[in-house]
Amino acid sequence: MSSFKESGIVPNGAAPPITESTKVEGAPSRMSLKLSHLPSKKDIKAPWPRTPSSIDPNNPPWPAFRGYHTYSFAHATMGHRLPTILGKAIDDVILTLNQESEEDRILDLIKCIERMDTLKQELQEHAKLRPVVDDGEADVALWNKEIAKYFQGKDFMNAPWLFAEAYKYRRLRECFSVSKYWQSYDVFFRQKASSILSSTHTRILFCDTFSRSCDAVFELSMRFADPWKHKEGLSDEQKLEEERLMFLELTQICLWGNSTDLSLLINMTEEQIKSLQSTGGEHLSATEKNILGNHMGRLWEIVRDLRGKTGGRIDFVLDNAGFELYCDCVYADFLIQSGLAKQIRFHGKRYPWFVSDVTKKDWNWLLNSMMYGHLFPVATEPEKESLRRMAQRWKQYENDGVWVYEQHPFWCTGYTFWDLPGEAPDLFLHLSRSDLVFFKGDLNHRKLTYDCAAPPSTEFEIAIGPMASAAGAPKICSLRTIKSDVVVGLGTDGDELSERLDKEEEGWKISGKYAVVLVSEGRPGEKVRFA
Repeated sequence: MSSFKESGIVPNGAAPPITESTKVEGAPSRMSLKLSHLPSKKDIKAPWPRTPSSIDPNNPPWPAFRGYHTYSFAHATMGHRLPTILGKAIDDVILTLNQESEEDRILDLIKCIERMDTLKQELQEHAKLRPVVDDGEADVALWNKEIAKYFQGKDFMNAPWLFAEAYKYRRLRECFSVSKYWQSYDVFFRQKASSILSSTHTRILFCDTFSRSCDAVFELSMRFADPWKHKEGLSDEQKLEEERLMFLELTQICLWGNSTDLSLLINMTEEQIKSLQSTGGEHLSATEKNILGNHMGRLWEIVRDLRGKTGGRIDFVLDNAGFELYCDCVYADFLIQSGLAKQIRFHGKRYPWFVSDVTKKDWNWLLNSMMYGHLFPVATEPEKESLRRMAQRWKQYENDGVWVYEQHPFWCTGYTFWDLPGEAPDLFLHLSRSDLVFFKGDLNHRKLTYDCAAPPSTEFEIAIGPMASAAGAPKICSLRTIKSDVVVGLGTDGDELSERLDKEEEGWKISGKYAVVLVSEGRPGEKVRFA
């Protein structure tokens, strides 16, 4: 057996002895090993998806999108969109400040603006993520536990985009929640509900996507003002087919209503917005080819079978206020009138979130503006009356408990929905009692899929992890127009389709031109157990 000295290998990392033969003028005193007898290096790839035990918010199942990824929409968002959104929010508060006359309220609001300026500076300088101040909100402990456990030392650009973006909105909330007079202030409300977009683009005014959606709003209200009923003389089979066609068309309307995400409409013309909001039959036929992952047939079967239970409970995890929420309500109205559902539960945000997400204030504003408002001065009396009739019926649904609006703290955290069973078991149990849960829009889809770079051919039920596989997981449908990098559920040829679109339509993943309607069967009926 050769000795360490003979082999030239020195134990414990000690420097090898220097002999006469190794003493070369100017040569380093340490000797490098030659590894010519070892096997050649292999091209080792990390296992994707990661095993469940190795998954955490900073290490998702597939590689996370992060702000420093210059090729991704995450980079554009963290580097440009979020500072722009913050700047517009500061402008909004200054407008409010100039309308105030009470000194104590003015001084309190100035402090809010100072906190917003600090946040904007931190965002632009890629500052490290600090804990959220305890402002009395129910989500503080969840936020700070996640920061301490997974994001110590991380900053706005190297933390996963989903978390960093959500953290920015939580910090924006903090700017007002620690104030004395402005805790309920919504810096995005004017954008959601007050005026219109400048057509000159020399200056973007605060916009109201509902009041400027006149054509699409009345296209629906004039059709659904009176309760829906079957045409006379139809057989049972014909009635079912009539319902199926109505359901599929309204599903598309509910899907494409998401096209008007305020945070993405900065540079769009009025005509482009009208095109996105078009609800005509020919338009919907043309757009169905742009639904790249299309489970609408299976979705209809799930909803159809609820009639055997004399209607079921359907939940909507809401996305945007304004026109999209209006489309959601038209859809939910049909589900109740047709007997396909007996109760609808709507889940919104507790405070302003991602510019246009629905809050209780937005919900109340929509129904009351339809019932009593004057948003459309050029509308005819029949058009105005059609809105009033719909609003009256929807308000009655609320009074009777047929429609229920809810707002759980978990929806405004940085956690993905993979963490929902563990971090919000009460909410997961609540959803497990639903017959079908619709998740609306891009942000909810990102949270379902952990917002990571999974191959487009990845099955939806694999991509959403515990929300499909955990005991008690409800049936889920994601209605999403594609506005960010994560794309899954495109079928076995999905990778090739994605590559082709990358070459032919640069930016297709953020354009809102394409969509998915994806269904998970879940594991309903199994008893939910928590550790």
